[in-house]
Amino acid sequence: MNWTQLTAGIKLAMETIRSHKTRAFLTVLGVIIGTGTIIGVGSIITGFDGAITNILRSFGTDTLVVFKFKLVGNSTPEERHRKPLTYQNAMAIAERCPNVKAVSPYLFPWDMNSRAPQIYRIKYKGNDMYQIEMGGTEDSYAAGGQAEMKSGRFLTDLENRHHMPVVVIGEDVEKALFSGQAAVGKEVEVNGHVAEVIGVMKRPAASMPGQEDKRVLLPYFTMQKMFPNAKENMIIVAAKPGRMAAAEDEVRAVLRQERRDAYSAQDSFAISNSEQMVQDFRKITAMVAIVMVALSSIGLLVGGIGVMNIMLVSVTERTREIGVRKAIGARRADIVLQFLTEAVVLTGLGGLIGMMFGWLISLASRAIFPTLPTSVPLWAAALGVIVSVGVGLFFGIWPANKAARLDPVEALRYE
Repeated sequence: MNWTQLTAGIKLAMETIRSHKTRAFLTVLGVIIGTGTIIGVGSIITGFDGAITNILRSFGTDTLVVFKFKLVGNSTPEERHRKPLTYQNAMAIAERCPNVKAVSPYLFPWDMNSRAPQIYRIKYKGNDMYQIEMGGTEDSYAAGGQAEMKSGRFLTDLENRHHMPVVVIGEDVEKALFSGQAAVGKEVEVNGHVAEVIGVMKRPAASMPGQEDKRVLLPYFTMQKMFPNAKENMIIVAAKPGRMAAAEDEVRAVLRQERRDAYSAQDSFAISNSEQMVQDFRKITAMVAIVMVALSSIGLLVGGIGVMNIMLVSVTERTREIGVRKAIGARRADIVLQFLTEAVVLTGLGGLIGMMFGWLISLASRAIFPTLPTSVPLWAAALGVIVSVGVGLFFGIWPANKAARLDPVEALRYE
C-alpha cells in the first residue's frame, strides 16, 4: 500500500464516520473508556508512586529503620510472631556502633497479638480526634531530622527520664482540637491520661495525598507508664555521613548478638533504608499497575467487539459498493486494507478521545488531592494509543476478510 492509497483510505474512512457520527461514537465508546482508564490509572499510580517515594526518601539517605519485619511489603506469619525489639537493643546500638550518629527508639502503643479493637484518641474540652498516630520516643528523634517544630519545642531527655506527662502533636491535631488557639501550654487527654502540650510539629514535607498529620508523641518512658502492655519497638538509626554501609553492618552484628540469633540462622529482624523501602514499594505498585491495566482492558475488549459488529454491518450495507470496486479492478488486498484502515481510524480516534478523558482524570485527581503529583506518563499514553489501534486491527480483520471474499457478481446484484 503506497502513501496515496493510505491517504485515500483514511479520507474514505473519515467520510464514513462523518456520515454516521452517533453510530461511530457509540461504537468506540468502550475504546474511549478503556484507553481513558489506562491513562488515568497510569497517571494516578505514577503520582502515588512519586508521593510515597518522597515519603520514604524523607527518612534520609543516612537513616536506617529497624523493625521485626519489613515495614513495606507483605510479612510472613513467622516474621509477625518474632519477639519485639527492645529499648535495650536501641541502647546497645548507640553504645557499640561507632559509625552511628544517633539512635531513636520508637514505642508503638498497640499490642500486635491482641485481637481486641485498639482505639487511640486525644481530647481537649469538647473536641477530640480518634485514630491518632501515637508513639513514645526520645529527643534523638527530632535531632535525627524526623520532626520539625512549628511552635514550642520537642521532648527532652529530662522529661523522658522523669516520665513527665508532656506531649507534642501534629499540625492537624492542633487544628482539630484548638481551632486557631495556641496549643502550647494546654492540657489534653490522651486515652484518659492528662498531658501538657509542649510543642506542635510541622506537617512532614513529604506526606501521602490527603493524609492528615495525626502524630501524638510522648516521652518513651511516659508512654511505657501509660501503656504497660506496649511491646512493639521500632529503632531509627542515623548513620554518620558517608558511613551508611558500615553502620548497617555494625547494627546487624549488634542485634544478632543481642537477640541471640544462631550463626546459621537468618536475622530475626529487618533493617531497611529509604532506597530499599522504595524498591519494595515499587514491586507492589508494579503488580497493582498490571492488575489495573488488565481490568481496564475489559473496556477495550467490549469496544473491540462493538467495532467488529459495526464493521460487519458496514460490509453488509456496502456490499454493492464492494462489488463495483471489484468489477473495476480492485484486488482482495485493496478491499481488506480499506476496511482495516476504516477500523483503525475509528479506534484511533477513540484512543485520542480516551487520552483526553484520561488527562481529565489526572487533572481532577490533582485538584482533589493537591499533594498527589499526578502526571500522564509517556508509557500510559503510548500504551493507550497502541492498544486502541491494535484493537482496530484485530477486530477489523474478520469483517475486512468477509468483504474481500464477496463475489463481485453476487455483490452487484445485492439490493
